[in-house]
Parts: sequence; structure tokens; C-alpha cells
Amino acid sequence: MKIQEMIVSVKKLPLIKPFKTALRTAVEIENIYVSIVLEDGTTGIGAAAPTIAITGDSLTSITGIIKEVIRPQLIGKEIFQINELSLAIQRSCVGNTSAKAAVEIALYDAVCRCLNLPLYQLLGGKTNRLQNDMTVSVGEPQEMVQDALKIVDDGFSIVKVKVGKEWRKDIDRIASIREAIGEQMLIRVDANQGWTPKQAIYIIHELENRKLNIELIEQPVQANDIEGLKEVKNQVNTPIMADESLFSPYDALHLLSERAVDYLNIKLMKTGGIRRALQVADMAEAAGVECMIGSMMESSISVAAAVHLAIAHPNITKVDLDAPLWIKDEPVSGIRYEKDQITISNKPGLGIEIK
Repeated sequence: MKIQEMIVSVKKLPLIKPFKTALRTAVEIENIYVSIVLEDGTTGIGAAAPTIAITGDSLTSITGIIKEVIRPQLIGKEIFQINELSLAIQRSCVGNTSAKAAVEIALYDAVCRCLNLPLYQLLGGKTNRLQNDMTVSVGEPQEMVQDALKIVDDGFSIVKVKVGKEWRKDIDRIASIREAIGEQMLIRVDANQGWTPKQAIYIIHELENRKLNIELIEQPVQANDIEGLKEVKNQVNTPIMADESLFSPYDALHLLSERAVDYLNIKLMKTGGIRRALQVADMAEAAGVECMIGSMMESSISVAAAVHLAIAHPNITKVDLDAPLWIKDEPVSGIRYEKDQITISNKPGLGIEIK
């Protein structure tokens, strides 16, 4: 079954409220949708979200790369040669991981629709039950406390706290949330590269001295500062996770060989798709390092691919896939969020339908 056409479209999705991190503030997200049409009319769908501050990919660059560079590599090719097609995507250009991910997600969706299988079955079957977290975006401490309390009321048991702006305030932000939500809730902290190694060590020691019981600290220092990550990890007791430091399997190899972190955060928009995400998860499993699956501010199409991957891979033990819950009017259906649980349809492919 050959690939006949590839169609690209763009849709803006307003958010329920602004999403603020140390790197950016978003009030809406632009999603690029990719449809791969086969000879018999079977259509696979994928999507990408531009995040210039993290991946360097913009709306214009993603659409341009897909139409002008990746599309010519795939038209007329056999859909079931998924590894060959994945390699063609990766070798088509340097970087542009979001564009590559969108196309590869659509490829996997098309293959699974042809086989009448949900994606997680193709990836190895169910191994995990998904317990999601919900994010408190960075702001003034009392505003963040109110957001955290609403998350608890909504039935979540894991709160992810964004910090990294005005680092001297970050201890108060985290301490205020812990006091408000109690001891039973898990708290994950994401600094989004907002601290220096010295600041990170100081802050984390203070959190530990106050017995605030933080599950993990995500990306405390700049993405390219692997020595700084390792220094922080070796100086504190709280587990450290890499996010922006991890794009490729080569990054994973570096982080794992240096023993620079305790966890890896995999995102399809960073790895460039499903195949390389699987490679990272496999490498980490061999090294005894567990993984989280996360997302940018994306729609349910690309998040669904991450859900299927998380369900299937035994080394993906943590989930941070709350992005669709921030969208005011989600244009697709197929993922069900019930409190902190995520379930996916057993329909073929991603199980996603455009409304």
C-alpha cells in the first residue's frame, strides 16, 4: 500500500487560561496537522506544536519542512516499510524535530489503520496504567496555591509546579503549595532551565531541609550544561530529571553514560517521533534509568501518540500529558481524561477522530 498524498493544515487553539513557564507564556497554541493518504483512501493523522523557545521550530518552519523537504521523500513509498520511512524522515534534514514527529505519527497511524490495530498493540501491548499529573504554571505564590488547590479538587494526586523565574521566590512558591495541599499529594518541580547549578543546589537543599518531600526536580539548569546537571544530581538527595537536555538517542547516551540524571523525560516533539522515542526508552531501561513521557502544549492528536507509547513501554513509569486539558475547545476526540487517569480508545491507530 503506497503513500499517495500528504496534506498539511494549521489550526489555532485558544487556552482556558495563560500557561506560564520560565521560558514562555502561551495564551493559545498553533497546531500543524498532517494527513497521510494511501492508495485505498486510508488516512493517517499526525500533529506538531511549534515551541521556538525549546525546539527552535516555528509554524512557518514546520509547515515548510513538511511540504518542501519531507513530503517528497515519502510520496509513492510503501507504508509498511515503517523503519525505512522513519530513517528517510530523520535523514531528510538537520533538526526540525517537531515536523519530523508530526509526519512519523501520521505514518504509524496509517499503518495501524491498515492493520486494524490500536497503536499500543503495534508497540508491544499494554504494560502500564497511566496516572497523569496536572501543572501549576509559574506566578505569584498565592495564585499558584489557588491553582494547586483546584487541581486537588479536580481529583489529581500529582501536582507539577513550574518555577525558574525569580529563583529567590521559588522556595516560597513550592513551600506555599505544599502547606496548602498537604503531605499526601506528590509534587514534581520543573525549573525549565531557570537556575544555575549553585542556585539549584541551594534551593533543593532548602526544600530538603524543610522536608517538603519533592518527588523530583526537572531540568534545573541550562540544557547544554550536562556537567551542571551531574553536579546538582550528585549534591542533592532529590531525584533529578533531564528534559530540554534530551532530544535524541545520542543525548540519552551522553546523559546515561555520564550518570548525569536520575530520570529522562521523553517528548515526541524533541525526539522527532515514535521510533527514536522507543530507542531512548530502551537505552534508559538498559541503564536502569526510568522515563517520563511528556508533551509540549499540544493537541490530542500528538498527545495520543505519547499515550500509546506510555501504555506500551515498560520503562515509561511517569506521565505528564495534561496539555489537552488546557485547551478551550479540543477539535478531536479519542483520549478520555477522568481525574488523574488517562484512557485511550481501542480503535485502530491513534484512536483519534476529528470532530
